[in-house]
Amino acid sequence: MIDLRRLHVLRAVDHYGTVTAAAQALHFTPSAASQQIRQLARDLDVQLLEPQGRGVRLTPAAHSLLAHADAIQARWEQAELDLRADHGAPAGLLRVSGFPMAITVLLAPMAAQLRTRHPRLTVRIQEVMAPESFDLLFEGEIDLAVVEATPHNPPLSDVRFDQQPLLDDPFDLVVPATHRLAGLARIDLAEAAREEWIAPSAESPCRSHVLSACGAAGFTPDFVHYAVDWNVTAHLVAHGLGVALIPRLAHLAPQLPISRVPCAGNPHRKLLSCTRGAGHQRPAVAAALRELHDLAPTAVAWAGRVPELRRGLGDPRTR
Repeated sequence: MIDLRRLHVLRAVDHYGTVTAAAQALHFTPSAASQQIRQLARDLDVQLLEPQGRGVRLTPAAHSLLAHADAIQARWEQAELDLRADHGAPAGLLRVSGFPMAITVLLAPMAAQLRTRHPRLTVRIQEVMAPESFDLLFEGEIDLAVVEATPHNPPLSDVRFDQQPLLDDPFDLVVPATHRLAGLARIDLAEAAREEWIAPSAESPCRSHVLSACGAAGFTPDFVHYAVDWNVTAHLVAHGLGVALIPRLAHLAPQLPISRVPCAGNPHRKLLSCTRGAGHQRPAVAAALRELHDLAPTAVAWAGRVPELRRGLGDPRTR
């Protein structure tokens, strides 16, 4: 009989990459985590770990076992859903996470709507970036995350997570209000090829989007300044220190003398909703997903009018 707790330790080693990292996530000591895996190997009479340099790696037998382990986890979650099938009203605690912009435009209004419509449901929000969101989902610490699609996310075929498209967030070229490109209805990014650029910091997932968009336009941007926060980027632009690609959903300080210009080719990033396996079927999670999909078009539609705001037409939400 397989001990599911030991199996979970093996799944954690696969997810985090090392026994030490898995042990830390599971609040074990490394020696205790290793002992759990050794005992699982003895129970099954197979080798699960083998030396690799100064560390260890999973054996082919371990990878084969993990394919079954993910299926077992999914079936267990489905069993929990079936047991609660008679209690379909969203209730209890819903734990969600997202990066700052996702919280601002999606998760905060979602939580407010759920509080009104489902008073027995309590929503708790954590601000975290995509890699940590997947870790928290894996550990069962959260139920739903809004993440940005990046090459570093688990593949969509990973059965541990259910990742679904939520919205596309276009990038606009942001320039000083007096810039030669300010106020145009649309531009080809090649027109900004010789400009000095303000880049997302190296750890930002948007860095690759900027490079890809500029590469598609036929040039490599000359990065002269780097920033993490979009409003910091916008202030640098406002002072004439360069131009930048900024997501349309980023709410920038309205008093800044800058202009957002839509780009030909529609460079954008994708936002995804993510749950554990069959977790999207839970009544509370399903209600949250419905709210998110209702909010997404509104958020994008309002953000799409931002270029008008820069021409002094006022905030459409107050008109």
